[in-house]
Amino acid sequence: MTNRSATIVVVDGFGIGATADAGTLRASDVSADTLGSLTAWSRRERGRALRVPWLARLGLGTLRPDLGDDLADPLAGPPLDAVARRSALGYPGADSFAGHQTLMGADMSHVTLCLLAERLDIVTDALRAAGHEVDRLNGLPLLVVDGVALVHDNLEADPGLNWNVSCRLTDLPFDEIVAIARIVRSVAPVARVIAVGGHTDRPLTEAVREGADGAIGMDTPASGLYRHDGLEVLHLGAEVDHERQLHEVAARHGIDVALVGKAADLLVGDADLRREPAVDTDRIMDTVVEGAGHGLVVANVQQTDLAGHSQDPEAYADLLEYVDERIGEIARAGGPDDLLVITADHGNDPSIGHPFHTREWVPVLACRGATEAHLSKGHDLTSLADVGAGVARWLGLPAELAVGTPTELLRPEETPR
Repeated sequence: MTNRSATIVVVDGFGIGATADAGTLRASDVSADTLGSLTAWSRRERGRALRVPWLARLGLGTLRPDLGDDLADPLAGPPLDAVARRSALGYPGADSFAGHQTLMGADMSHVTLCLLAERLDIVTDALRAAGHEVDRLNGLPLLVVDGVALVHDNLEADPGLNWNVSCRLTDLPFDEIVAIARIVRSVAPVARVIAVGGHTDRPLTEAVREGADGAIGMDTPASGLYRHDGLEVLHLGAEVDHERQLHEVAARHGIDVALVGKAADLLVGDADLRREPAVDTDRIMDTVVEGAGHGLVVANVQQTDLAGHSQDPEAYADLLEYVDERIGEIARAGGPDDLLVITADHGNDPSIGHPFHTREWVPVLACRGATEAHLSKGHDLTSLADVGAGVARWLGLPAELAVGTPTELLRPEETPR
């Protein structure tokens, strides 16, 4: 087995422009452009470009030459030995669970959109059969379990993609919230059932509102749960063949695997994996910097996505600039056998006018260490699964992933355009 290592940093919600089919989610999303929105905001409100010198050195600007000086950071050094690409998502909609499963090599073409209202009786019966008290909230298609936990449509993703089980931790311990969520998961056809526990002084019912296309749910950002310490989240995803995903295959072949941030919640596996769940970006990047260069590290930076949901370009820009600094630490410490890949799972344009994910191209920026060399632009990838397959090839793993074309991430097959 090779001595090579690979670190994948997923900047959650970091899209670089709408895909051709973005309007199938919402007609307005044909103009979705997370990167463009952030650069425009920074110029307008701060009078300067985004300070992302390491992303610039990795080739982010080559993917969006129309942004010109907005990505020509004067702090950027010479180009790295890197290849920059765009990737299509390779799954329906725009969702973190489906995005991460696809990135790791699972086929997510079966993701189903279904509002809770369409399965309300089935979910109610399952919860009552397990001994829970279940009521509807004011006649709405939203369930109150044991008087404190809410089962509802997720209003942050596309309508019908995910359901949430939300509760204050002062009302139920997190393991009991998760137990309710597992019952819901057992009868849910959707991509994810998300257990959410946190602290807020407000009753969660005050944050219940109508979403798009008939969805009814609790507005998690408005509830205050994101603004306080102690947030706990567990993502219970739809069934996938995790034995044929990158992290599982790597672990099975003796490579140390660490899943950091939301990746630790989204990705499952039977092998011995180190999991470091966290939401705080400081903590996530500390863990990545410490682990990079040792086996396979897959990390998710979630707070950029939360800033998109909150439609807060200032918070998003601040986070992106901070992540860029920490990417520099990883690149400077890396050697020729250490692959670093920066990518995303979907877009989340904070200026699009709604709090949902946006269906966008995502960057795939790959380098080995901070070696200065010619920066290349590679061909577009058709799916995030191609990224996972490319990392598997870099690590010398057999072609065991369920889907994905094993691109040579640092040697493009096409002449740069």
